Amino acid sequence: MYACDYKTLTLEFNVFHGVETWDDLPAYGTFCLLELKDGGYTAGSWSPADISSKKTKKKKAPAGQFIRGLADTVPLEDVVRWHRLEGYDISECLENEEIRWINFLDTEEEVYTAEITGFLSTRDGDFPKNEQYCLLILTDGTLSGGRWEDGRFEHASAGFGYDSEKVWAWTPLGPDRFFLMEQEEEQEKAREAEMNRHPSIDPELLKYGTDIEVYYEKALEKLRERYYWASPAMMKKPGVWEIVPNHGRLVFAQVDEGYRGDPVISEWTEGTTADEFIDFLCTYAENSVKDSNPEERFKFGLDIAVYLEKAFKEAKKKCPWLTKKLLKDTWSYDIQKVDGDWEFVRKYGANGEYDTMYAPSAEHFLENVAHEYEREALRANEVVDSYNVPFGHVEIHGWYLE
Repeated sequence: MYACDYKTLTLEFNVFHGVETWDDLPAYGTFCLLELKDGGYTAGSWSPADISSKKTKKKKAPAGQFIRGLADTVPLEDVVRWHRLEGYDISECLENEEIRWINFLDTEEEVYTAEITGFLSTRDGDFPKNEQYCLLILTDGTLSGGRWEDGRFEHASAGFGYDSEKVWAWTPLGPDRFFLMEQEEEQEKAREAEMNRHPSIDPELLKYGTDIEVYYEKALEKLRERYYWASPAMMKKPGVWEIVPNHGRLVFAQVDEGYRGDPVISEWTEGTTADEFIDFLCTYAENSVKDSNPEERFKFGLDIAVYLEKAFKEAKKKCPWLTKKLLKDTWSYDIQKVDGDWEFVRKYGANGEYDTMYAPSAEHFLENVAHEYEREALRANEVVDSYNVPFGHVEIHGWYLE
């Protein structure tokens, strides 16, 4: 794009202002380069404290913050001085391949120098670390700043940012608490991964080996003494248990997907032995198994049309105007095998997506579908309408409601 080599480019800023008085501070919303008391640099948009009276404002010490993004601010007390980043267009300089140094100098201002260098580009495959706050040279030749999150630079305005193609070059500014927290999290994940490379095995906890299906089978044998129809799939409906490494040990746990796809491990802590875990599995899965008796759920067979016809007839008793034509936009239902067991499912989408429905009995399924049909009948009836009645007395079309 530009002829200048960003890898060897230095930006020198020489126009800085203090923060001692209100007159020293920028106008509301001005985006600035900031020197911090810890010696680092960052950037942000100035937002003064809400002081309604200008006279009162002049008498009080300056107060406010520089906004870097949503819930991301720099308190004024952390700032030594600031430099306005808005209003620059260095396109002409960047078009010169000999340029190595750009000096932002205003001889009418007090001179304080800050040099920013070490620019990189995402076009070369160089990306900031997550949560790293950077100074940006945009492709239009202007300057800005942003925090690298989810593949873009988040700017001071809430919900606003720069995609990588809008940024010609970037360089990291000083680390802040967001970045340090992210770094600590990454280090913790690395430590956890190292501990879990060769996890220890408690012989009492994993007495029957490290295959979780063995424990499910043992729990299944116990459940079938009361519920002969029990199956592994029924047991896993409330949630699936696994054997996974955690803090350097193999444990029983449920694993969910957390922020950014990282696994969240919820370790079983209600006992210390394999037999205690098997008893726990029985208790954990009992309600699901009890409500999955196929003789109760599919007493009218496995043809969904039979159930839908019964639900239609029940709905028509309350809504005599109901016709099957009115139901063309309602949910599509079916009976199909899910993980080896028959289930009532509610279909949606063009690719066969479905949700498994909770239906401990055929009557429960019919009731749910009939209610859906009744709601559709009421929506289609032009005579029927609904009103939100405010608190107190109200008159609607001659009816007096309390």
